[in-house]
Amino acid sequence: MSKGSVKATTFRKILIANRGEIALRIMRTARRLGYGVVAVHSDADRDALHVRAADEAVRIGEALPSQSYLRIEAIIAAAKASGADAVHPGYGFLAENEDFAEACRKAGLVFIGPSPEAIKAMGNKAGAKEIMLAAGVPCVPGYQGADQSDGAMFAEAERIGFPVMIKAVAGGGGRGMRRVTDAAAFPDSLRSARSEAQGAFGDPGVILERAIVDPRHIEIQVFGDRYGNAIHLGERDCSVQRRHQKLIEEAPSPAVSPELRARMGAIAVAAIKSIGYEGAGTLEFLLDASGEFYFMEMNTRLQVEHPVTEAITGLDLVELQLRVAGGEPLGLRQEDIRFSGHAIEVRLCSEDAAHDFMPQSGRMALWQMPSEIRVEHALQSGSEIPPFYDSMIAKLISHGTTRDQARRKLIHGLEQTAAFGVTTNQAFLAACLAHPAFAAGEATTAYIGKYRDDLLAQHRDAPSDAALSALLLYVTDRHAPPWRNGRSLATTFPLPIRIEVDHDIHDVEIVRERDGSYVASLDGGEYRFEIDGLGSDTIRFRSSGLMEAARFFRDGDRLYILHRGITLSVRDLTLAAPATAATTGSDGKVRAAMNGRVVAVLVKQGERVAAGQPVMTLEAMKMEHVHTAPIAGTISAIDVAEGEQVTTGKIVVEIEAEVSV
Repeated sequence: MSKGSVKATTFRKILIANRGEIALRIMRTARRLGYGVVAVHSDADRDALHVRAADEAVRIGEALPSQSYLRIEAIIAAAKASGADAVHPGYGFLAENEDFAEACRKAGLVFIGPSPEAIKAMGNKAGAKEIMLAAGVPCVPGYQGADQSDGAMFAEAERIGFPVMIKAVAGGGGRGMRRVTDAAAFPDSLRSARSEAQGAFGDPGVILERAIVDPRHIEIQVFGDRYGNAIHLGERDCSVQRRHQKLIEEAPSPAVSPELRARMGAIAVAAIKSIGYEGAGTLEFLLDASGEFYFMEMNTRLQVEHPVTEAITGLDLVELQLRVAGGEPLGLRQEDIRFSGHAIEVRLCSEDAAHDFMPQSGRMALWQMPSEIRVEHALQSGSEIPPFYDSMIAKLISHGTTRDQARRKLIHGLEQTAAFGVTTNQAFLAACLAHPAFAAGEATTAYIGKYRDDLLAQHRDAPSDAALSALLLYVTDRHAPPWRNGRSLATTFPLPIRIEVDHDIHDVEIVRERDGSYVASLDGGEYRFEIDGLGSDTIRFRSSGLMEAARFFRDGDRLYILHRGITLSVRDLTLAAPATAATTGSDGKVRAAMNGRVVAVLVKQGERVAAGQPVMTLEAMKMEHVHTAPIAGTISAIDVAEGEQVTTGKIVVEIEAEVSV
């Protein structure tokens, strides 16, 4: 291509219409290439790291996405106010919204992504399937028609056959997606999927698909430019999922041969060439056990998991986006793409894996990431994690010459991660990576469901954990005598300590012996410790002939310990009053399981309900969670209204128990 045929588009300052780690990720490359960067923020993100890292930042609304990050007019106004002449949408929020891309075009702003026409054609799941079917690409059987009425959707679901998938027509990330196993559950699942899709993407439309049993989730990364050039950058395997949201992604896939990669890649490239696609995109497929694959959807944006592709290709995908948006040709041919080694990414989420992956919000007391691997995040010690956005708080990425080396490095990185104050899925991710089925490359989308009990079993010794916790409470107490190594002539007396370790209460007696060791006694056993070193956040000790170390952080009456890759949350109850509040629901009170917003009250006062019947739906971190009646009885009070923001533990519905006759 001659220099004169290049159709350049100039811009110098980029507004990033997103938040958190992806905003920081885009800033890093943009600055390296000489661009200015502007952040936008909601009220909840006023002091967020991405705001303070930008050259300028503009408030765009209140906390909820619908009041801020989904407000097209507010973002356009922010670009004008800051003098930005380009917009990068990141992923999620408005990244696949053709109205947003069109609004940028009309405002004279460069949209760093595909054209509104391409987003409409491929970013919409229904439209993309029609294009692919017309091109002869195998697609999952389903329904993507315009009639979205309840009756039409139910009839189509019965025609397709259960189990059936309900999927939001816009966006991705597992939001607005439900797997429905029978006809009776379809109406409630349809309502919930529509509500979640509306809240996450501003579009309640859905499509239906037959549920493919235990497939692999394979996606092909593609790039196109305005001159008709297009390439693929290989595949990513994203099969390890919960709630249809990815937790672990890797490249290349252990199930894809070079021949299959070439075939899937050629189909993906042909698809984007047919619509003149510009920029980054991803075509997603289901791969069954026989090796057949089916197109699901196209994501017309950068993906969360793009770092694994960067690791094996050596390319900066954000840089490619900026160069293509500026009118430069790709400058890469398919034969130029070389793959090196293996990369794996895990999504560290603020959620409780042991309790159905319930989202968690609050203050991160201590936040320290490993330095040996790539980490993308936007937190620091003391950061608040709000309940309004996605639960993913960091991405950890490893790269090795082999898959097993990458896997080992990532496990070690997770074991060094200190995330104290808010429950995360850290230990669960490490267990997923360490499981023999994953190590063997056998994980499908059924992986977590199939091995859930194994993955949640932390193989901890509760008394030993309690003894270590008591030791740390004892030696880090501000009134304790300074620790020093060696013998002591002082007379010592047992000190009784009552502690709660991950919701279990233990009574421990601890004493310092004259030889300098410590003995913790509980449950009829003794645990002896010799301290080799005690720093401000690390203890090195010997017990039962083993020398090891633990990280810790003291936060008031809370103590957090990272030991053998698992975080313990410890509370000193020695001087606490006995707990009296009922929390199990046996008193008939339904309590909010997390900070969130009430999106549906499903019962009325005076209504009789059965135990386990849904009574309220709460939305937290862009996912809906149904709360059920703990007992059978009559609804005696409804203590919240739809749209209300509630805190964890708040009573939302009260039930008067049925009286046995």
